[in-house]
Amino acid sequence: MDIRPASISDIRGIYELVKLHAELGDVLPRTQTQIAESLSDWIVGSLNDEIVACVSLLSYNKNLAEVRSLIVSAQIQGMGWGATLLEAIIEEAKKRKIPKIFALTRVETFFKRAGFSLSDRSHFPEKIWRDCDQCPVKDNCDEIAVELQLEKTSNLYQTPEQSDTFVLHQK
Repeated sequence: MDIRPASISDIRGIYELVKLHAELGDVLPRTQTQIAESLSDWIVGSLNDEIVACVSLLSYNKNLAEVRSLIVSAQIQGMGWGATLLEAIIEEAKKRKIPKIFALTRVETFFKRAGFSLSDRSHFPEKIWRDCDQCPVKDNCDEIAVELQLEKTSNLYQTPEQSDTFVLHQK
């Protein structure tokens, strides 16, 4: 199981995987240009030099990001690739200090096993404005919103040592 950040040589493989699953209605389509422009947001799984799994993390702002295009090829489903990719993208969100991530999914139990909780699509207007309004099934969407709180909202819950205004009072 080779899970790693995507590289330029992975663009075509990611595109083919996304294209297939977009045609099946599992994910929204992405062009090769869109993938290339967001390459640093992608993590891939490869097997025998073939891209067999992928996921991306789209930041909407410093406090919110979406787990997108989580795809595992049929031949390796059920082998832990999806869970490993999700764990990797959660770690990436933590590195970026993003306090909350979310996904729209049809497999909410998969995300719940990773600690996500059920949410409501209306909590993510950024997603609706960016993708949902253009989606051909927006009026009959069967995806469920899930979210994972990674940390308290940035900079609001600093320890005294992290605060610029902390003063140690001595007796």
